[in-house]
Amino acid sequence: MFGPFERAVAGRYLRARKGERFVSVIAIFSLVGIGLGVATLIIVMAVMNGFRADLMGRILGLNGDLSLYGVTRSITDYDDIAAEVRRVPGVTGAMPLLEGQVLLSAGPYSSGGVVHGLTKQGLSDLKAISSNIIAGSLDKFEGDDAIAVGETLAERAGLGVGSQLTLVSPNGAATAFGTVPRVRAYHVVAIFDAGVNDYNAGYVFMPMSAAQIYFQKPKAVTQIQVMVQDADNVRPVTRAIQQTLADPRIRVMDWTNSNNAFFGAVQVEQNVMFLILTLIILVAAFNVISSLIMMVKDKTVDIAVLRTMGATRGAIMRIFLMCGASVGVTGTAFGTLLGVVFCENIERIRQVLQRITGTNLFNPEVYYLEHLPAKLVWSQVVEVIVMALALSLLATLYPSWRAAKTDPVEALRHG
Repeated sequence: MFGPFERAVAGRYLRARKGERFVSVIAIFSLVGIGLGVATLIIVMAVMNGFRADLMGRILGLNGDLSLYGVTRSITDYDDIAAEVRRVPGVTGAMPLLEGQVLLSAGPYSSGGVVHGLTKQGLSDLKAISSNIIAGSLDKFEGDDAIAVGETLAERAGLGVGSQLTLVSPNGAATAFGTVPRVRAYHVVAIFDAGVNDYNAGYVFMPMSAAQIYFQKPKAVTQIQVMVQDADNVRPVTRAIQQTLADPRIRVMDWTNSNNAFFGAVQVEQNVMFLILTLIILVAAFNVISSLIMMVKDKTVDIAVLRTMGATRGAIMRIFLMCGASVGVTGTAFGTLLGVVFCENIERIRQVLQRITGTNLFNPEVYYLEHLPAKLVWSQVVEVIVMALALSLLATLYPSWRAAKTDPVEALRHG
């Protein structure tokens, strides 16, 4: 499509001579604008993808892909139900769990918290916790006074392995003077880092038997957490469990019901950010139009000479198409390289900027996660590249058409 003649002339026009540098400066700004737009779009999309994937993995890793609840807020025959659920195709695990709200107290520190009572094997199977023990061990997670706490809670309350944490439950014994809260001290046997600040600060784990005694639910649990092979395709497994159990006393709820609004908001935000940041590339494309129009005006006499020497309108149009496309392709390649390199080193870059500025650029208490995630989805990178190239090519059409329509006689007469 582009012959040696068109390539040679387009290359000459892209190399500015003395007195022609203003147009080239505009072209350079257009190239940088397209590059920065592409890089920004790739970085933001990668961060949004990483945020969703990391958040989804940690939340589902701690709460299960779906849960079974009792209509009366308790399930008594939980071992039989869990065994039946494990036989459903697509299910990788089912873990009975007893959950309760408490007040956590240690010395002057106190805050609300959530207790999860589960078996030692169940906690070992919960990889988000058992694989991230930073102090102590789960070997002593047994008996009636053992407890595992998060890293943030341990720091705030000054807890270590062997320290005591007092739990206060408002659902205590009824007396003539009113309800007396239940108060019990437990020894910390392990400290974990779940990677989610809310869990590190407010969730504690204790053996199932101890939790049943404390919450006065002998031989009962509040829910059964179920893990599946494909969390993104959890709906068929949910229906299969409902059909298998066929028990009106059991309510099945998967993560798409319990957290759908949250993850839906993340997806909407990602789409909106994509549209907003596309405008950066669009603005850079308008700069390509302006630089090409100025180049056409500057090269009017050259166009007329080329036409008189036998160059066709198609050749003239292809010359200026190549000029504009070169800016678009180079800017897109530069932006893609910059965006990919930035995403691959985003956490190190954040650490460097934090040391330089002396500020916390990613507070885990605000952003829910404890590091800045980034996940490159190459299909999205290709979409950004194609979009940037398409906008750059469209931006060259009108100036190139104007150049091809130049009347050589009028141009030479007034040139």
